[in-house]
Amino acid sequence: MPEAISARLVDLIERNADRLTLAWVADVKRRPETPTYHGYPDDALHRRVHDVYRRLGKWISRETTVEEIARVYTALGRQRFAEGFAPSEVLEALILTRRHLWLLVLKEGFLETALDLQAALDLNARAVLFFDRSMYYSALGFEQAAAEAAARQGPAQQSAQQAPDQPPARGWFDWLQQRRSG
Repeated sequence: MPEAISARLVDLIERNADRLTLAWVADVKRRPETPTYHGYPDDALHRRVHDVYRRLGKWISRETTVEEIARVYTALGRQRFAEGFAPSEVLEALILTRRHLWLLVLKEGFLETALDLQAALDLNARAVLFFDRSMYYSALGFEQAAAEAAARQGPAQQSAQQAPDQPPARGWFDWLQQRRSG
């Protein structure tokens, strides 16, 4: 029985993919945590996140392999690095994707009985696993692309070309920590 209700929640999300996507695009375009997205073409953002919502059932199903998520989201991380995004922006965008999904479930009032709550918890467990993996592999793809860019540049070129307020292609976490501490 919980599987059927969970399927009902997935169906709700997939049917409302357009509405969710429009809300997500508006949100990611206005948040100070995602400045690079502000100038990114709406249609490209729409396509990307709409696909996640429209095919949520596929993404969270037990048949979707870790390798499939890794392939798609490692490529996304590499793409976002090439486009000049900060890794924190990419992760925030994925967090917002998950947030809008749950805002819809809560707004639609599907959590009235203990059975509904159990189904929502099941959906939440699968969605959290998917989004955790998507964040990990996006970060991994970003790091791989950054390391490759640093290797192509060489250390001397990298130091000479790097603006003082820009993170290095390699070691960006340490750079960020140094900037925050003073």
